[in-house]
This record gives sequence, C-alpha cells and structure tokens, in this order.
Amino acid sequence: MELFEAIRKRTTVRSYSDQPIAKDDLTKIAEAGRLAPSARGVEPWEFVAITDKNTLSTLASLGENARFLRDAAAAIVVLCKETKYYLEDGAAATQNMLLAATALGIGSCWVAGDKKPYAEEVVSLVGAPEEYKLVSIIALGYPQDEVASHSKRGVDEVLHFEKF
Repeated sequence: MELFEAIRKRTTVRSYSDQPIAKDDLTKIAEAGRLAPSARGVEPWEFVAITDKNTLSTLASLGENARFLRDAAAAIVVLCKETKYYLEDGAAATQNMLLAATALGIGSCWVAGDKKPYAEEVVSLVGAPEEYKLVSIIALGYPQDEVASHSKRGVDEVLHFEKF
C-alpha cells in the first residue's frame, strides 16, 4: 500500500475477527516503530508484542477504554526510557506502527498509556524495568467488519501560510 493511501485509510478499529497475526507482520509493524524519528537520536523505545489471550485479557481489564483488547489478536506495548522527549518519541513510533498495520490490512487502536492510572501496572505486567514509561498500547487485529473512514477537515481548513 502506498504511503498516502495508508494515511488516508488508517482509522481506529475496536472490533476484531479471531484471525491470528503472523509473527512476521508483528515484526514489520515494530520495525516501522523502530524507524520513527527520535529527538537527539536517543531512540528510547522498547516494544513488547503480546499475543497471549490471558495477558490481553489482563490488559483489557485495566482500563474502561481498553476492554476491546480482550478480542484483539495482539497488542504492542510501547515503552520508553524516561528521557526529555520520551513522549514525543514514543508517539512518533506509535503512529508509524499504526500506519504499518494499516498497510498490512491489520486494524489497530491507540490506547493511551502515559499518565494513566494503569501505566505502572502495565510496565510491571510486561516485565520492563521501572525506569520505563508506558507511552501507548496498540491493539491489533483483522477488522471484524468493514471499516469506514471518518471524515476529516480539509487541508484548506487547517493549513495556514505565513500566519494563522
């Protein structure tokens, strides 16, 4: 899939079929995250791919807005060392992974992590050192139903030249 097509097609998916995701595709998605820009070239991220249904259920139980993780085929937990720009770096990696999933025909949903009450519990659940911060959890799975893109404001409504 061409880049701009993936950007246009990317949408939040919270309802998944029971089709598993190949390890090779999870690796490709993580590779896209690894290639994200990083302030000062620090690359503070680590990714934990989860396919175990019990662990996905545990993640789903941690937050009201994460219940659909129970039905996901996989999740990628995005963690970063606490550096000056860890949140920006981790968000860039997350976005790259969302686009890679779309390009592979895999649905995804960005679940918030940083500053959430469950953040420390997720860090512990995946066995990461305490100095890592949870940036996001990416739910992954093949869409259960046809997914329609949401309308977005046009570029002429958001782009300003020289001044607002």
